[in-house]
Amino acid sequence: MTAPQGRGIGTGGSRYTEYTGHGNIFRILHVSTGNVCRSPITERLTRHALADRLGDPLGGGVVVESAGTWGHEGAPMEANAEAVLADFGADAAGFVGRELLDEHVIRADLVLTATRDHRAQVISMGHSAGLRTFTLKEFTRLVRAIDPATLPDPLGDGVVERARALVRAAAALRGWLLAPSVEADEVYDPYGAPLPFFRSVGDEIHEALDPVVTALTGAPART
Repeated sequence: MTAPQGRGIGTGGSRYTEYTGHGNIFRILHVSTGNVCRSPITERLTRHALADRLGDPLGGGVVVESAGTWGHEGAPMEANAEAVLADFGADAAGFVGRELLDEHVIRADLVLTATRDHRAQVISMGHSAGLRTFTLKEFTRLVRAIDPATLPDPLGDGVVERARALVRAAAALRGWLLAPSVEADEVYDPYGAPLPFFRSVGDEIHEALDPVVTALTGAPART
């Protein structure tokens, strides 16, 4: 099983085939509404952060994808979203929007959504998605509360095993560590907004992703 064109880290490469062939793969699915603004930004920033920490364009076996609940199938990401990615040195090339399908949820090990409504829509699709679906900011809050020493060693056990353990630990904490406000777990839609608002959303996403990728990989940002 390979990721659709332009979606995952290392699509089409021999090392990607090696990961999938041994089943040693962890899929992150980012979900927003149209899959042209928030989830593309989050997908490509995640990939960029993984490559930065691991020095590996394949993300150490982590594949990052995105889709939209009302996805603009085949559409490019918004120009302002591309500009935001350029600000962070992340690559926007080859992105193609897609609508969220059952198969995307079924094969995802972790689903991170822009809002609570998106989270509810993913969970309503079934496929036992509840324990592996969070809003991005919710997952960040839970990850901050997890002692990294309790997770598998990324060098000895691998990033994939560490990532799976992180999701289980976050799911166990969810009922105990609640959001301080209704808005705390939301990333609002910048669609149609001017570039400064897109940049504020990009900063928000980047800030939320940093502790998540650090926890996943066991490595802080290098740049």
